[in-house]
Amino acid sequence: MKNRIINIALSLGLVFSSGVFFTSCEDMLNEKPYDFISPDDIEDSDAGADMWVLGVYNTLHSSMFVYGSFPRPLDYDCDYISGAVWQFSEFGSGNFQGGSSQCDALWTGMYSMINKANQAIARINTMSNVTEEHKNNCLGECYFLKAWAYFYLVRAYGDIPIYSVSVDESGLYNSNPRVPIKEVYENTIIPLLKDAKGLIYKNTDGGYVPGRVCAASAAGLLAKVYATIGAASTPKGEQITVKTGVPYVIQNIDGVDVKVYTDPVPTVFSKDLVAGYENFDSRSCYTEAYQLAKDVMDGVYGEHSLAPYDELWSASGKVCSEFLFSLQTLSGDASFGTLFSLHYCGKLNAAGHVDNSLTVGMRKHWYLLFSEDDYRVDKGVQHCWIREGSDSSWRGGSYYPNFGKWQKMVEEKQPPFDNPEVTGGWRCDENGSEQFFAFTTKYLNQITDQTLDRTDANYPFLRYADVVLIFAEAANELNGPTQEAVDALNSVRERSNAKLKNLDEFADKVSLRSAIIEERAMEFALEGDRRWDLIRWGIYLQAMNALGGMDEANNVKARSEKHLLFPIPTMELLTNQAISSNNPGWN
Repeated sequence: MKNRIINIALSLGLVFSSGVFFTSCEDMLNEKPYDFISPDDIEDSDAGADMWVLGVYNTLHSSMFVYGSFPRPLDYDCDYISGAVWQFSEFGSGNFQGGSSQCDALWTGMYSMINKANQAIARINTMSNVTEEHKNNCLGECYFLKAWAYFYLVRAYGDIPIYSVSVDESGLYNSNPRVPIKEVYENTIIPLLKDAKGLIYKNTDGGYVPGRVCAASAAGLLAKVYATIGAASTPKGEQITVKTGVPYVIQNIDGVDVKVYTDPVPTVFSKDLVAGYENFDSRSCYTEAYQLAKDVMDGVYGEHSLAPYDELWSASGKVCSEFLFSLQTLSGDASFGTLFSLHYCGKLNAAGHVDNSLTVGMRKHWYLLFSEDDYRVDKGVQHCWIREGSDSSWRGGSYYPNFGKWQKMVEEKQPPFDNPEVTGGWRCDENGSEQFFAFTTKYLNQITDQTLDRTDANYPFLRYADVVLIFAEAANELNGPTQEAVDALNSVRERSNAKLKNLDEFADKVSLRSAIIEERAMEFALEGDRRWDLIRWGIYLQAMNALGGMDEANNVKARSEKHLLFPIPTMELLTNQAISSNNPGWN
C-alpha cells in the first residue's frame, strides 16, 4: 500500500519539475487531503520525506494564494503602489479590519505553514530509511519555511505566539501567549535559519531541485533578518531622503479646475522609534548581515548571480539562481494557478485585448525615480494595451506614460504605436483614471497563457539582488560611504542599464542610505517589500502621509500609529484565551 501511494504521488508530479510542484495529495488515499494522511501511509524513504516537505510548501497556495488573498497584505499598503479603489478595497485604504479581512490571511496562512512544518519535522525525525544528507535537507527546508513565516508575522503583528510543535501534538490551540519581538528573533527565527543554512542543499549539490529553497536562501534570509533588526534599532532621528509629495494639485486654467500632476520632491524624514527593537545592538546586527550577505556573494552557499534582465523575468528564468525563494505555479490549475497576475498584468481575450482587471500598478512618482532607458521602466512597464470596451469601442488604445520618449513615440506612430488595429488614436491619463498606471511586465513575461484567470506567474519572496543590496546597506551603516557599498549598489543598477553611481556623489552615510532604500523601491516594486522597508526604517507614517491623504485614484493613504501593526484576527482573539487585547488602535 505504501509503495502504491508513493508511486501515485510521483506519477502525479508531487515533486518539483522545472521548479513547479504540480499537485496536492488530494487524489490519494480515498481523496483524503494530505494534511490528514496517516504517517503510516507515507513510505519511510527519501521520497516520503519529500512528501512531508512539499506539504509545507503547498500551504503557500492552499492557505494564502489560492483565493487571491495574497499578495494584497504584502503590496497594497505602501506609498508607491496604487490602482482601482474597488481593487484596493478596505485594506488598501487603511481599514485593516474591514469586512473583507484581507490581512487576516497573513496570520492564518503563516500559522498554517508553521503547523505543517512542525508536523513534517516530527514525522521526518522518526524516519530511519532516509539518507542522512537528504533528511538534513528536508529538515532544513522546514526550518527555513517556519522562520520565513515567523519573520512575516513578527514584522506585521509585533509580539506573536510561538509554536515549537504542531497543534495536534501539543493539544494546545486556545492558550498561547504572545512572545516579545526580541525573543521571537533571538529564540526562534535566528536559530532556525542558522540551522537551516548548514542543512539545506546548496544549488550546486546533486540533490538540489530547482524551485525549492537552497542553502543561500537561508543565509540570505538571515542576512535580511539582521538588516531588518539593524535598521529598526538604529537610533531615532537618523535621516533618510525619500522622493515623494502630493500626487497632484488643482489649478484653475481658463476658469476650469484641472488636476495637474506633480513630480516627486526629495523630502528628508527623521527616523521614528520602531517599538520592540530598542534593546538590540544595531551595529552588531549589521555586522552579521554584512558577513552573511558577503558569504552568499562569495559563493560560500552555492553559485548565485544577478541574472541578465531579460532572462530574470522570462518563463525560462523562473528557477534561475537569482530566485532564492519564489511561489511556484502551474498555468490554469485550480490549486496552483495564481490570481494576482489578473490584477497586475490583466487577462486577455482571444483578440488580445484586456478584458479583465489590469488594476494594480506603480504611481508616477515611482516611475520618475528612473531614467528613461532603465530597463525597469523601459522594459519593465507595459507601455500600451487595448482594453475591451473602453478602448476597442472606438478602435483606440491606451498608453503610459504621457511624457518623455513614449509620448514622442505615440505622436510619431513608432512601434508599437503603429498598430493598425488602433485607428481612433491613443489615450492616457484621462484625468487620473484608475486605468492608467505603470503596470509591471515582471509577471507578464512569465505567463504561458494570459487568457486564463489562473496563471503560472511566480511571485518572488527573496532574490539574490536583495542580498546584494543588503550587503550595500550593511557596509554603509557600518563604515559610511565605501567603494564596496557603491559597487554592490552599482551591480544591481548595471544589470538594469541604469547610470552608475560614484562614491564621491555621497557626502555621508545618510546620502548613500537614501540611495540604497530608493534602489530597493525601484528594484523590488510589486514584490512585497516596500511596506516593510518603510516600517523597519521608522519612516512609514511620514512616507504615507506625505501623499496628502489620497493618491491619484482616490485610495486613502493617510495613516496613523495604529497602522504600524496589523490587527490580530477576531477569531484568534475569540479562541486564544492567552491574548486578551488587540494591537493598539484595533478592536
